[in-house]
Amino acid sequence: MLRSLEVAKTGLEAQQTLLDVVSNNLANVSTSGYKKSRAVFQDLLYDIVRAPGAASSQTTLVPTGLQLGNGSVVVGTSRNFTQGTTVVTGNPFDLAISGPGFFQIQLPNGTTGYTRDGTFKLNADGALVTNDGYLVLPQLTVTGVTPDTVAIGRDGLATGLDFNGVVQQIGQVQIASFINPPGLRSLGGNLYAETTASGQAVTGNPGINGLGELTQKALENSNVNVAEELVNLITAQRAFEVASRAISSSDQILQKLGQL
Repeated sequence: MLRSLEVAKTGLEAQQTLLDVVSNNLANVSTSGYKKSRAVFQDLLYDIVRAPGAASSQTTLVPTGLQLGNGSVVVGTSRNFTQGTTVVTGNPFDLAISGPGFFQIQLPNGTTGYTRDGTFKLNADGALVTNDGYLVLPQLTVTGVTPDTVAIGRDGLATGLDFNGVVQQIGQVQIASFINPPGLRSLGGNLYAETTASGQAVTGNPGINGLGELTQKALENSNVNVAEELVNLITAQRAFEVASRAISSSDQILQKLGQL
């Protein structure tokens, strides 16, 4: 079999994976707090027919050698955690992080998940929860105050007016940071899980020790750039078409060899 058939096949598979990544980015262009992904490529092992620097005679060396590649492969997807734009919603329980950090969420299995999506609401007990009803950690419960008067400062301190109009402190929103955020594992539902690659979570009040600050009544938009993703989409499509053409050309050569 011609080497070009196998090499072109790896190109098709790699570009298909790139299309998958780009499609997922475009599908989440309106997802609050979503961070775009990028496919990471590597070339495969080479067959060294003649090594660079090999002796061509007693006094001369081969300047470049003969090295035949075996194609490419996608070895990973890297998330880009650059800041998305902030949009004002007017909902007193919507929170946006400006800078590094993640909200902490209690998952059904008892572990802690992390998210940049600050679309929060109150449950029947007055506790701050996600759209799926998962508790925000540390737990913040709106009791003894009027919900419409709740104010959450840039430092995460939550206060509200009781029924006598007196300001009461009701809790403290904390966020977490990681030494390597791209090492987090994506769980879906705008959630991430800690891994050995991300490092352990470091928690604290917003605005302290390098953590981002909070903006109440606002959400962070996805950081997907539609124009950039469309360029990536066209690039992947063209590369896929060229790899397909390479397979067709190799097949024609095989047919010709069979006739000889």
